[in-house]
Amino acid sequence: MDSGQEDASRSRDDAPSSGHQRAESRRQPSTPEFLREVSLTRIEGIRVGHVQKVSLVPGKVHEMRTLSLKPLLFEIPGFLSEDECRVVMQLAQLKGLMESQLMVQDGQEELAKELNLSPEEIFNLLDINQDGQLQLHEILTHSRVRDGIWLTPENLREIYAGLQADKDGDGLLSLEEFRLLSNDAFQRFLLQRGVKRSQLVRNSRHTWLYQGKGAHQVLQDIKARVTRLTRLPPSLVDLSEPLQVVRYEEGGHYHAHHDSGPVYPETACTHTRLAANTSTPFETSCRYITVLFYLNSVDGGGETAFPVADNRTYDEVSLIQDEVDLLDTRRNCGKSNLRVKPTKGNAVFWYNYLSDGRGWVGEQDEYALHGGCVVTHGTKWVANKWINIDPDYQRQARYQQLVSQQPEDEDDDDDLTLNTDVESPSIHQDL
Repeated sequence: MDSGQEDASRSRDDAPSSGHQRAESRRQPSTPEFLREVSLTRIEGIRVGHVQKVSLVPGKVHEMRTLSLKPLLFEIPGFLSEDECRVVMQLAQLKGLMESQLMVQDGQEELAKELNLSPEEIFNLLDINQDGQLQLHEILTHSRVRDGIWLTPENLREIYAGLQADKDGDGLLSLEEFRLLSNDAFQRFLLQRGVKRSQLVRNSRHTWLYQGKGAHQVLQDIKARVTRLTRLPPSLVDLSEPLQVVRYEEGGHYHAHHDSGPVYPETACTHTRLAANTSTPFETSCRYITVLFYLNSVDGGGETAFPVADNRTYDEVSLIQDEVDLLDTRRNCGKSNLRVKPTKGNAVFWYNYLSDGRGWVGEQDEYALHGGCVVTHGTKWVANKWINIDPDYQRQARYQQLVSQQPEDEDDDDDLTLNTDVESPSIHQDL
């Protein structure tokens, strides 16, 4: 549910602040072709409501229930003990939590100048359906992604009126009307008027807890349990992001988003960028799996909403229609197809990507759109464990070799396969 702005235009606040993958100090290897010898296990959902038994800790059997097939989403009650939830919250408080999102970002006009874009080029960039007019939803999408400000249609009309932007009052911006606005006109208006915390894309505080050698035993145990749950090679889990812990106060929320952006040929994954052969201006966090832990039970609100789970089709434009914005978790959580109640110790996990049909990561699963409903009473604590895998197998393999190669391993250049450590046992059984 709570990532950092989980798409290609993600804010840097949502990535761990220091490089937990210290590949800079490693020797850059040559770039041979790696054999496709690893196939990622993908758990079958069977059908909504299906229950599987999973063995995650000695002497205990957990039940895992399928909540949806699009995305492939599961819930595991009692994944964490009460003591484990307490320790994680205490460690996060000891580390200190930071604001998950700053207020209004600036610098957009300078960026537009650097790119040397004309008003016509910017207009065409925003005009998603290329009809020669900017609809409300096109401007809203742009503002939410670029500025992190969650404007509603009413807010936008107020801004239009304040800037006298919509001369003919039809709720649309023509190219002629758009030319009269500066690149950062909306931002200047928002800065002058002030932005409330409730108008941010996300309203929370978070921190990162590392789970490697020397970390608190509870954190290492959670990582080991995630490895058994997902049945992925331990090396992939070890090289993924640290545990993110998030606290939402009363009124806190996170509007609907994807934890990963779609990966195009010109896009690099943040975690493997060091192993990329070429530089690219486009980056996204390639989070194959999200495991979300509820560290407390919330007195009111705070559900994890999946607006389009198991919809027959996915259409981005239809997410905002007739004044109903399914992405808005402050107003329309009740209209989401699926909502998961935050219950202490429970975990949910889902795949953010489809399979490529050959045992590796495929295209983004658009149905994995999710958000955190507004907390109406009390406080909400959650933790996220993301498993980072690059859809480009060669790039993932190069990265893993890069970070595993110690300076003294100068002659060890022939192990070019992904390290699967030990083969994961079959720990899932149908009920």
